[in-house]
Amino acid sequence: MSDTLSDDFLKNPLSLFEVKGKVAIVTGASGAFGALAAKVLAGASAHVLIAAGSADALKQVAADCAALGGGKVESVALRPSSAENCEKIVAAAVKAFGRLDILVVGSGKNDVAKIVDMAPERFLDVMDANVTQSWLMARAAGQQMLKQGKDGKTSGKVVLMSSARGLLGHPAGYTAYCASKSAIDGITKALGCEWGDTGITVNAIAPTVFRSALTAWMYEDTERAREVRKGFLARVPKGRLGEPSDLAGPLLFLASSASDFYTGHILYADGGYTAG
Repeated sequence: MSDTLSDDFLKNPLSLFEVKGKVAIVTGASGAFGALAAKVLAGASAHVLIAAGSADALKQVAADCAALGGGKVESVALRPSSAENCEKIVAAAVKAFGRLDILVVGSGKNDVAKIVDMAPERFLDVMDANVTQSWLMARAAGQQMLKQGKDGKTSGKVVLMSSARGLLGHPAGYTAYCASKSAIDGITKALGCEWGDTGITVNAIAPTVFRSALTAWMYEDTERAREVRKGFLARVPKGRLGEPSDLAGPLLFLASSASDFYTGHILYADGGYTAG
């Protein structure tokens, strides 16, 4: 968008959120957030390269995306677990669609254990999956985005996956996860500054509990679920748990030109959980 004030966008304000024809990579596409991100972008007519470790799981996500009738979808069965893999993922997107405009890092993991019971290798494994792989993927995507700029103008959108646990601790044994998500927040802010004058924005979505295969039990009508929900929701001003649709809007905002003046931000999709 131009630095000069213009009313052109007012003729169609929704055009600010347009990603039709843009090329996106989504890693961790077999997981809850990654699959959602792939479907949101494909449904909005972006072309999407989905990546994850399981080729079979990717087939289902690709089929779900194709059923939406939006953008084209390609897949590559790779995790962003090395610089080489990340470069291959970017190369696959460029080969399929000619360029790269959007990166969504949806890959990651958690491992819950009290610190005295957690082996150092388990801690490092979480840090690698959540922090190192995000850093490597942003690095590979940034190299491509900077390279394809013309006449000194570059553009790109990088969306990382943080959590409310990047800001708040948890008594149940979250030292690895909280540390990793705090590090994601740091990468988001530092890279937002580093790329601030390039046209590439870097932001993170930080949800609290939202419905997925891992959290489905919290939504059930069982005594245990009701008890856990009651304690948790006492701290959530909106008074409910999150749904996938609660992440779709923020994702589309951060992936589109609507967020061109936003970088280095952590967007909490948490019903007000971190506000209290």
